[in-house]
Amino acid sequence: MNYYLPSLVAHADWSISPKKRWMATARLREDGKYIFHSLEPVGKLDNLLQRLAELSGHNGSVLMGFDFPIGLPEVYARSASITNFPGLLPKLGGPEWPEFYNTAVFPEQISIKRPFYPHRPGGTKQSHLIKALGVKSINALLRRCEKPLHNLPAAAPLFWTMGAKQVGKAAITGWREILSPALNQKKAEIWPFHGTLSTLLKPGCFVIAETYPALYYRHLQFNVTKTDPSSRINVALNLVAWARMQNIILDSCLKEKINNGFGSDPDGEDPFDATVGLFGMLNVILGNQEEGVPDDPTIKTIEGWILGRTT
Repeated sequence: MNYYLPSLVAHADWSISPKKRWMATARLREDGKYIFHSLEPVGKLDNLLQRLAELSGHNGSVLMGFDFPIGLPEVYARSASITNFPGLLPKLGGPEWPEFYNTAVFPEQISIKRPFYPHRPGGTKQSHLIKALGVKSINALLRRCEKPLHNLPAAAPLFWTMGAKQVGKAAITGWREILSPALNQKKAEIWPFHGTLSTLLKPGCFVIAETYPALYYRHLQFNVTKTDPSSRINVALNLVAWARMQNIILDSCLKEKINNGFGSDPDGEDPFDATVGLFGMLNVILGNQEEGVPDDPTIKTIEGWILGRTT
Protein backbone atom coordinates (compact mmCIF):
# COMPACT_ATOMS: atom_id res chain seq x y z
CA MET A 1 0.00 0.00 0.00
CA ASN A 2 1.37 3.42 -0.98
CA TYR A 3 0.19 6.04 1.48
CA TYR A 4 0.03 9.78 1.16
CA LEU A 5 3.13 10.81 3.08
CA PRO A 6 2.37 13.19 5.94
CA SER A 7 4.44 16.36 6.27
CA LEU A 8 5.33 15.47 9.85
CA VAL A 9 5.53 12.16 11.67
CA ALA A 10 5.84 12.27 15.46
CA HIS A 11 6.01 9.67 18.18
CA ALA A 12 5.64 10.19 21.92
CA ASP A 13 6.92 7.62 24.38
CA TRP A 14 4.39 8.00 27.18
CA SER A 15 4.49 7.85 30.97
CA ILE A 16 2.53 9.07 33.95
CA SER A 17 5.62 11.15 34.78
CA PRO A 18 6.07 14.23 32.57
CA LYS A 19 9.85 13.87 32.94
CA LYS A 20 9.70 10.49 31.18
CA ARG A 21 7.64 11.61 28.19
CA TRP A 22 9.85 12.01 25.13
CA MET A 23 8.94 12.80 21.54
CA ALA A 24 10.76 12.20 18.27
CA THR A 25 9.75 13.90 15.01
CA ALA A 26 10.63 13.64 11.33
CA ARG A 27 9.74 16.05 8.54
CA LEU A 28 9.13 15.31 4.88
CA ARG A 29 11.46 17.16 2.52
CA GLU A 30 10.54 18.35 -0.95
CA ASP A 31 12.58 15.50 -2.44
CA GLY A 32 10.28 12.96 -0.72
CA LYS A 33 12.78 11.93 1.96
CA TYR A 34 12.17 12.16 5.67
CA ILE A 35 14.70 13.99 7.78
CA PHE A 36 14.92 13.57 11.51
CA HIS A 37 13.83 16.85 13.10
CA SER A 38 13.95 16.62 16.88
CA LEU A 39 14.17 14.44 19.97
CA GLU A 40 12.96 16.27 23.04
CA PRO A 41 10.64 16.12 26.06
CA VAL A 42 6.95 16.25 25.14
CA GLY A 43 6.46 19.38 27.25
CA LYS A 44 3.09 21.02 27.83
CA LEU A 45 0.10 18.96 26.80
CA ASP A 46 -2.48 21.71 26.31
CA ASN A 47 -0.78 22.99 23.15
CA LEU A 48 0.98 19.83 21.93
CA LEU A 49 -1.20 19.24 18.87
CA GLN A 50 -1.07 22.92 17.97
CA ARG A 51 2.73 22.91 18.13
CA LEU A 52 2.94 19.90 15.85
CA ALA A 53 0.39 21.32 13.40
CA GLU A 54 2.40 24.54 13.15
CA LEU A 55 5.60 22.57 12.64
CA SER A 56 4.01 20.71 9.72
CA GLY A 57 3.66 23.97 7.78
CA HIS A 58 0.82 25.56 5.79
CA ASN A 59 -1.80 22.93 4.95
CA GLY A 60 0.65 20.40 6.37
CA SER A 61 -0.35 16.97 7.59
CA VAL A 62 0.60 15.15 10.80
CA LEU A 63 0.67 11.51 11.84
CA MET A 64 1.11 11.35 15.62
CA GLY A 65 1.76 8.15 17.57
CA PHE A 66 1.20 7.68 21.30
CA ASP A 67 2.43 4.75 23.35
CA PHE A 68 -0.70 4.42 25.47
CA PRO A 69 -3.92 2.40 24.96
CA ILE A 70 -6.52 3.99 22.71
CA GLY A 71 -9.67 1.92 23.03
CA LEU A 72 -11.65 -0.22 25.48
CA PRO A 73 -11.87 -3.99 26.06
CA GLU A 74 -14.91 -5.42 24.29
CA VAL A 75 -16.21 -7.26 27.36
CA TYR A 76 -16.19 -4.04 29.40
CA ALA A 77 -17.80 -2.03 26.61
CA ARG A 78 -20.66 -4.52 26.37
CA SER A 79 -21.30 -4.28 30.10
CA ALA A 80 -21.28 -0.49 29.90
CA SER A 81 -23.46 -0.37 26.74
CA ILE A 82 -20.68 1.48 24.90
CA THR A 83 -20.85 1.18 21.12
CA ASN A 84 -18.35 3.81 19.98
CA PHE A 85 -15.12 4.73 21.76
CA PRO A 86 -14.41 8.10 20.07
CA GLY A 87 -18.01 9.13 20.70
CA LEU A 88 -17.61 8.29 24.37
CA LEU A 89 -14.25 10.01 24.94
CA PRO A 90 -15.47 13.63 25.22
CA LYS A 91 -18.12 12.52 27.74
CA LEU A 92 -15.69 10.88 30.15
CA GLY A 93 -15.30 12.97 33.29
CA GLY A 94 -18.50 14.85 32.44
CA PRO A 95 -22.00 14.65 33.98
CA GLU A 96 -22.69 11.14 32.65
CA TRP A 97 -19.30 9.72 33.69
CA PRO A 98 -18.12 11.98 36.54
CA GLU A 99 -15.85 9.44 38.27
CA PHE A 100 -14.43 7.58 35.30
CA TYR A 101 -10.96 9.10 35.67
CA ASN A 102 -10.92 8.81 39.48
CA THR A 103 -9.03 5.63 40.30
CA ALA A 104 -10.86 3.63 42.94
CA VAL A 105 -9.22 3.68 46.37
CA PHE A 106 -11.21 0.77 47.81
CA PRO A 107 -12.64 -2.34 46.07
CA GLU A 108 -16.22 -1.29 46.80
CA GLN A 109 -15.65 1.89 44.76
CA ILE A 110 -14.92 -0.02 41.56
CA SER A 111 -17.79 0.08 39.09
CA ILE A 112 -18.53 0.16 35.39
CA LYS A 113 -18.36 3.94 35.52
CA ARG A 114 -15.27 3.95 37.76
CA PRO A 115 -13.20 1.05 36.41
CA PHE A 116 -9.59 2.08 37.16
CA TYR A 117 -8.06 0.45 40.26
CA PRO A 118 -6.19 0.86 42.56
CA HIS A 119 -5.33 4.43 43.45
CA ARG A 120 -2.27 3.30 45.40
CA PRO A 121 -0.65 -0.01 46.45
CA GLY A 122 -1.35 -1.80 49.69
CA GLY A 123 -3.80 -4.68 50.09
CA THR A 124 -4.99 -4.42 46.50
CA LYS A 125 -5.63 -7.47 44.33
CA GLN A 126 -6.57 -8.01 40.71
CA SER A 127 -9.39 -10.22 42.02
CA HIS A 128 -11.06 -7.05 43.34
CA LEU A 129 -11.19 -5.67 39.80
CA ILE A 130 -12.26 -8.99 38.29
CA LYS A 131 -15.17 -9.36 40.70
CA ALA A 132 -16.36 -5.76 40.50
CA LEU A 133 -16.37 -5.67 36.69
CA GLY A 134 -17.94 -9.12 36.41
CA VAL A 135 -15.31 -10.82 34.27
CA LYS A 136 -13.83 -14.31 34.52
CA SER A 137 -10.17 -13.32 34.65
CA ILE A 138 -7.86 -10.34 34.29
CA ASN A 139 -7.09 -11.49 30.75
CA ALA A 140 -10.71 -10.84 29.84
CA LEU A 141 -9.89 -7.15 30.25
CA LEU A 142 -7.25 -7.28 27.50
CA ARG A 143 -8.09 -5.87 24.11
CA ARG A 144 -7.35 -8.17 21.19
CA CYS A 145 -4.27 -6.14 20.21
CA GLU A 146 -2.90 -6.49 23.76
CA LYS A 147 -2.84 -10.28 23.77
CA PRO A 148 0.44 -12.23 23.33
CA LEU A 149 1.93 -12.31 19.84
CA HIS A 150 4.63 -14.91 19.10
CA ASN A 151 7.41 -14.02 21.57
CA LEU A 152 5.81 -10.70 22.48
CA PRO A 153 4.13 -10.99 25.90
CA ALA A 154 0.69 -9.67 26.70
CA ALA A 155 0.37 -6.00 27.56
CA ALA A 156 -0.78 -4.88 30.98
CA PRO A 157 -4.60 -4.64 31.37
CA LEU A 158 -5.93 -1.13 30.91
CA PHE A 159 -7.85 -0.80 34.18
CA TRP A 160 -5.21 -2.29 36.53
CA THR A 161 -3.06 0.67 37.52
CA MET A 162 -0.24 -1.07 39.39
CA GLY A 163 3.05 -2.43 38.04
CA ALA A 164 5.97 -0.90 36.19
CA LYS A 165 3.97 0.04 33.09
CA GLN A 166 0.96 1.64 34.83
CA VAL A 167 -0.77 1.87 31.48
CA GLY A 168 -4.07 2.78 33.12
CA LYS A 169 -2.81 5.99 34.65
CA ALA A 170 -0.90 6.81 31.45
CA ALA A 171 -4.09 6.31 29.44
CA ILE A 172 -6.07 8.55 31.80
CA THR A 173 -3.63 11.41 31.17
CA GLY A 174 -3.57 10.85 27.42
CA TRP A 175 -7.33 10.56 27.05
CA ARG A 176 -8.21 13.46 29.33
CA GLU A 177 -5.47 15.91 28.32
CA ILE A 178 -5.05 15.14 24.62
CA LEU A 179 -7.62 12.91 22.93
CA SER A 180 -10.82 14.31 24.45
CA PRO A 181 -9.92 17.98 23.79
CA ALA A 182 -8.78 17.08 20.26
CA LEU A 183 -12.09 15.40 19.46
CA ASN A 184 -14.13 18.12 21.17
CA GLN A 185 -12.40 20.79 19.10
CA LYS A 186 -12.30 18.59 15.97
CA LYS A 187 -8.54 18.97 15.75
CA ALA A 188 -7.74 15.33 14.99
CA GLU A 189 -9.01 11.96 13.85
CA ILE A 190 -8.06 8.68 15.47
CA TRP A 191 -6.90 5.63 13.54
CA PRO A 192 -8.49 3.12 13.01
CA PHE A 193 -11.80 4.41 14.41
CA HIS A 194 -12.18 7.13 11.79
CA GLY A 195 -10.71 5.17 8.89
CA THR A 196 -7.62 3.46 7.50
CA LEU A 197 -4.37 5.29 6.85
CA SER A 198 -5.16 5.35 3.13
CA THR A 199 -8.36 7.32 3.82
CA LEU A 200 -7.13 9.47 6.70
CA LEU A 201 -3.73 10.61 5.42
CA LYS A 202 -4.30 13.62 3.18
CA PRO A 203 -3.30 17.30 3.04
CA GLY A 204 -4.21 19.18 6.22
CA CYS A 205 -4.96 16.04 8.25
CA PHE A 206 -3.99 15.37 11.85
CA VAL A 207 -4.15 11.65 12.56
CA ILE A 208 -3.47 10.02 15.93
CA ALA A 209 -2.57 6.33 16.26
CA GLU A 210 -1.66 3.96 19.07
CA THR A 211 1.90 2.60 18.93
CA TYR A 212 3.98 -0.01 20.72
CA PRO A 213 7.79 0.29 20.50
CA ALA A 214 8.31 -3.28 21.79
CA LEU A 215 6.50 -4.51 18.67
CA TYR A 216 8.70 -2.35 16.47
CA TYR A 217 11.84 -3.97 17.89
CA ARG A 218 10.69 -7.06 15.98
CA HIS A 219 9.82 -5.14 12.83
CA LEU A 220 13.25 -3.50 12.79
CA GLN A 221 14.85 -6.88 13.59
CA PHE A 222 16.62 -6.45 16.88
CA ASN A 223 16.33 -7.56 20.49
CA VAL A 224 17.08 -5.19 23.32
CA THR A 225 16.79 -4.73 27.05
CA LYS A 226 15.81 -1.11 26.86
CA THR A 227 16.75 -0.22 30.45
CA ASP A 228 20.32 -1.46 29.83
CA PRO A 229 22.54 1.19 28.17
CA SER A 230 24.94 -1.43 26.80
CA SER A 231 22.03 -3.30 25.22
CA ARG A 232 20.84 -0.09 23.59
CA ILE A 233 24.37 0.48 22.23
CA ASN A 234 24.39 -3.03 20.78
CA VAL A 235 21.41 -2.25 18.52
CA ALA A 236 22.79 1.10 17.30
CA LEU A 237 24.02 -0.35 14.02
CA ASN A 238 20.57 -1.82 13.32
CA LEU A 239 18.87 1.54 13.80
CA VAL A 240 21.35 3.54 11.73
CA ALA A 241 21.44 0.92 8.97
CA TRP A 242 17.64 0.75 8.80
CA ALA A 243 17.38 4.54 8.46
CA ARG A 244 20.00 4.53 5.71
CA MET A 245 18.16 1.80 3.77
CA GLN A 246 14.94 3.83 3.95
CA ASN A 247 16.64 7.07 2.86
CA ILE A 248 15.78 8.65 6.21
CA ILE A 249 18.26 11.37 7.02
CA LEU A 250 19.64 11.40 10.56
CA ASP A 251 21.58 14.38 11.84
CA SER A 252 24.92 13.90 13.56
CA CYS A 253 23.39 14.65 16.97
CA LEU A 254 20.89 11.80 16.75
CA LYS A 255 23.50 9.40 15.37
CA GLU A 256 25.67 10.19 18.37
CA LYS A 257 22.76 9.56 20.75
CA ILE A 258 21.98 6.24 19.04
CA ASN A 259 25.62 5.12 19.08
CA ASN A 260 25.92 6.06 22.76
CA GLY A 261 22.80 4.14 23.69
CA PHE A 262 20.98 7.37 24.54
CA GLY A 263 23.20 7.85 27.57
CA SER A 264 24.46 5.76 30.45
CA ASP A 265 21.38 6.30 32.60
CA PRO A 266 18.56 3.72 32.57
CA ASP A 267 16.18 6.62 31.79
CA GLY A 268 17.72 6.63 28.33
CA GLU A 269 15.01 4.08 27.56
CA ASP A 270 12.55 6.95 27.10
CA PRO A 271 14.24 8.81 24.21
CA PHE A 272 15.25 5.38 22.86
CA ASP A 273 11.62 4.23 22.66
CA ALA A 274 10.53 7.60 21.27
CA THR A 275 13.00 7.10 18.42
CA VAL A 276 12.14 3.44 17.84
CA GLY A 277 8.44 4.35 17.83
CA LEU A 278 9.07 6.97 15.17
CA PHE A 279 11.01 4.49 13.05
CA GLY A 280 8.22 1.93 13.47
CA MET A 281 5.63 4.42 12.23
CA LEU A 282 7.79 5.39 9.26
CA ASN A 283 8.23 1.70 8.50
CA VAL A 284 4.46 1.46 8.02
CA ILE A 285 3.83 4.57 5.94
CA LEU A 286 6.84 3.80 3.72
CA GLY A 287 5.19 0.50 2.84
CA ASN A 288 7.50 -1.97 4.60
CA GLN A 289 4.95 -3.05 7.19
CA GLU A 290 1.16 -3.33 6.92
CA GLU A 291 -0.91 -1.09 9.18
CA GLY A 292 -2.47 -4.37 10.25
CA VAL A 293 -5.94 -3.47 11.49
CA PRO A 294 -8.32 -6.46 11.13
CA ASP A 295 -11.60 -6.05 9.28
CA ASP A 296 -13.60 -6.33 12.50
CA PRO A 297 -16.31 -3.81 13.43
CA THR A 298 -15.58 -4.19 17.16
CA ILE A 299 -11.96 -3.20 16.68
CA LYS A 300 -12.89 -0.24 14.48
CA THR A 301 -15.50 1.11 16.89
CA ILE A 302 -14.53 0.05 20.42
CA GLU A 303 -11.20 -1.69 20.94
CA GLY A 304 -8.84 0.08 18.54
CA TRP A 305 -5.56 -1.35 17.33
CA ILE A 306 -1.79 -0.94 17.51
CA LEU A 307 -0.31 0.51 14.33
CA GLY A 308 1.66 -2.17 12.51
CA ARG A 309 0.41 -5.20 14.42
CA THR A 310 -0.63 -7.78 11.81
CA THR A 311 -2.54 -10.36 13.85
